[in-house]
Amino acid sequence: MEIAVESVCFVIAKSRELLADMDELQDEPGQLSGDDVIKDDLPEDDAPPVHAGSPEYEELKEFIEGLNEDEQFELVAIAWIGRGTFTTEDWDEAVDTARDEHARNAVRYLLGMPLLADYLEEGLNELGFSCEDEVSV
Repeated sequence: MEIAVESVCFVIAKSRELLADMDELQDEPGQLSGDDVIKDDLPEDDAPPVHAGSPEYEELKEFIEGLNEDEQFELVAIAWIGRGTFTTEDWDEAVDTARDEHARNAVRYLLGMPLLADYLEEGLNELGFSCEDEVSV
């Protein structure tokens, strides 16, 4: 793996912060919860996600954009392993598929995953790593 485990852990932590902030917004009157959104309401590929513009979203977006392309594709592959799309034995195939399918939009794709933190955490575990082992997240 080219991407540092601590980088993946940073994305996990920031994704959880973003999700927590989204939960606070959902408690406000007139706001839809994630469960209320139907497929037709989801943003189009070139439309910004609902949480775009929040400080947490912008920080996470800048961090992922700061990774090189190979690290971004590995982040996608880790998420896919975490959600069960690929196994650890399929690592190379997962990275190649991420490169083929998300060469221009890996950041947008990752930030559009509602369960990104969970998928990345599970993917790291499957690969034999843990954020608990990292001292500086």
